[in-house]
Parts: sequence; C-alpha cells; structure tokens
Amino acid sequence: MSPAATPPAALVCLADYAAAARARLDDNAWAYVDGGAADERTLAANVQAWGDIPLSARVLRPMAGGHTRVTLLGRTLAHPILLAPVAYQRLAHPDGELAVAQAAAALQAGMVLSTQSSVPVEAVARILCTDPAAGPLWFQLYLQHDRGFTLDLVRRAEAAGCEALVLTVDAPVQGARDRERRTGFRLPPGVRAVHLDGLPPRPARALGPGQSALFDGLLADTPTWDDVAWLRAQTRLPLLLKGVTHPEDARLAQSAGVDGLVVSNHGGRTLDTLPATATLLPRIADAVGGDLPLLVDGGIRRGTDVLKALALGARAVLIGRPVVHALAVGGARGVAHVLRLLRDELEIAMALTGCTTLDNVEIHRLQLDAGQTERPPAGYSDCLFDARARLPTSDEGPACR
Repeated sequence: MSPAATPPAALVCLADYAAAARARLDDNAWAYVDGGAADERTLAANVQAWGDIPLSARVLRPMAGGHTRVTLLGRTLAHPILLAPVAYQRLAHPDGELAVAQAAAALQAGMVLSTQSSVPVEAVARILCTDPAAGPLWFQLYLQHDRGFTLDLVRRAEAAGCEALVLTVDAPVQGARDRERRTGFRLPPGVRAVHLDGLPPRPARALGPGQSALFDGLLADTPTWDDVAWLRAQTRLPLLLKGVTHPEDARLAQSAGVDGLVVSNHGGRTLDTLPATATLLPRIADAVGGDLPLLVDGGIRRGTDVLKALALGARAVLIGRPVVHALAVGGARGVAHVLRLLRDELEIAMALTGCTTLDNVEIHRLQLDAGQTERPPAGYSDCLFDARARLPTSDEGPACR
C-alpha cells in the first residue's frame, strides 16, 4: 500500500473512493474492509434501500439562514455525520485511526473509536479532545469475558476524555464471512487490537457429551441485559447500544436507562438477510416514540441518504466503509474529503427539498394525495415522496419471538 498524500481530482463521490481503494488494497485487506457475511445480501441491501426511498422536491421556499447543525446528547454538532467504529484501520493506512481523527477534527465530525482500534484511545484523544471546535470522541465497547478488564477499558475511555460509550450488542459471535475465509484473512505484522493487550485468556470450559462448543463454550457467558445494567451502573458517561434492530429490544433498552441507540446490522457483517437499516429505522423510531436519540449506520453513501435517515427518525448517521476507503486512498485528506462531499451533498438535498434546517425533516406529514385528510402513518416525512410507498411496520411479516 502506498497511500496518496492528496486525493486525485477525479474522486467526486464515495463510490469513486471505493473503486480507488479496491485498486490500492491487497486481497487480504479488501476482504476484511469491504466484505460482509455469507452471501452479502444485507450488505448490498443497505446501500440499495436508501436509494430506493424517493424524495419530494419543494420550491420557492426562503432558504436564508439554513444550516446542518443538530443537537445530540446535549451537544450541538456542526452536522449529523459521525465516523463509525471500524477495527484495525492501520490495515488501510500506516497512520490508521490517527489520520481519521485528524480528518474528524478538521471537519468537526464526531468519531467513535473501536475497542479493536490499532491506535490507543489516548493518542486519538490528544487530537480530538484538545480542540474545542472538534466533534466528540466516543468509545465503542465490546464486553469482554473478564469484567475487570472491561471496567479498565471504561476507565481508560473516561480518563482520555471520551464523551460517551457505545456498547455493541449484535455480535456475540462473528458472522460467516466467506470472503475472509476464501482469502485466509490474517492481520499483517504490526497491526493489532491495542486496547486488548493484556486481556487474560478465556478460561477453558470442559464440554460434556452432546454439548456445543459454541453455545456451551464460547457463548456460555455471553452478555445479557444484566450486563447492560451492570455497565450502566459503572459510568456516568452516556451509554448507547449499537446493533438494536428489533422493536422489542429497543423498548427493553429504553427501560434499561440507556441514552441512545444505534440502529445497525453491523454493516451486513454478522447475520446475513437482516433487513436494511433504512427499513429497520422507522420501526425502531416508532417503538421508542421519539424519547430516545437514534443514530443509524449501514449503506450511507450520499447526502440524500443522510437526509432520508433524519426524516425517518435518526438524529445522526455514522459512516464506516467509506472512511476506510478514503483512508486507503488519501489518508487524512481523503477522509476529510469524503466528509466534505457528504456534507455538501446534504446541503444540496436540503435546499432542493425546501429544508433550511434539519428540524424541518422531523416525521410529521407527507405530501398527501388530493382529497386525503387523514394523518399518514408514522414513518413519513414532508421530504419523502409517496404515501402509497409506505415502509412496513414492525408487525408486518414474520418475526422471531
């Protein structure tokens, strides 16, 4: 890999960065960065679903004073685009998460640092937490088999200046990632999950006849809602759960006292054939009733996608793969350029749909057909186009209960 110092002028959208990154990364890194679970149906659906939602243009609206600012967890952000937690970013560029943090600071974007970061939280915090104009730094957490080690990670994040914890709850086991298995994925020398240095080995568990190495071994102590309650009691930082896709789980999280949810199917990397996050988001928004901040990730590739996400109930979005693509191609400059492209596209979409601020896309009423007077179902916004193209509600279709 030989990352360019400055992004080429031909890169004008996120898809251009993805193509350029494929040419720059080897098969090993590409399988990890861009692959999904199994047949990658969810991976593809995430992108497709945002594009399939039509927007409604409005004209002759006064636009002076428009802006992209949003409020999230009590803080005003310059725009609603955050950087998702992605492991091992030094696979794509020698500077890894440090370059991403530099771009986030320059573009006032919030950043969520992974437990499996290849750079320590303290180094990233020195870039983001010392700049009052920068977006917030949050720490993504996987609960480890050793509670004491998990608590040490929490204390490190607090001491570094992280403003929230994001607990990933949808990956008690890794998905069946065929691309990684075909390439024999392995981490190259010098790239490791630095926050997991010193983690004690998982205690060996003897299995009896007929017992499963997965269910009775690896998952015997998998995290539950009791662990969420324990974590909630250990920190004063806001706690968000990432990976909630079922309305009942969203209501349980609300009852558990969490401060927000990230509607996420793990970028299509865990359970293939989960619905796209564009489909899941309005169901979760209906379940929590607007009382819990929602973020969403998965398939965000255009500023119009950001606008649609906020129209469907999110306060902000997170981007993952596009960050790594840009990192591979242009380092910090590439990531900054991707953030600038998305923000510019968001402003264009706002202008063309008649929205001066992102408060104008709250879910309230669609453009109704002539003569229609009833209030439309939840899940619509004034900027979304067709009431007849209603997204499915949480009780339509089969469910695993």
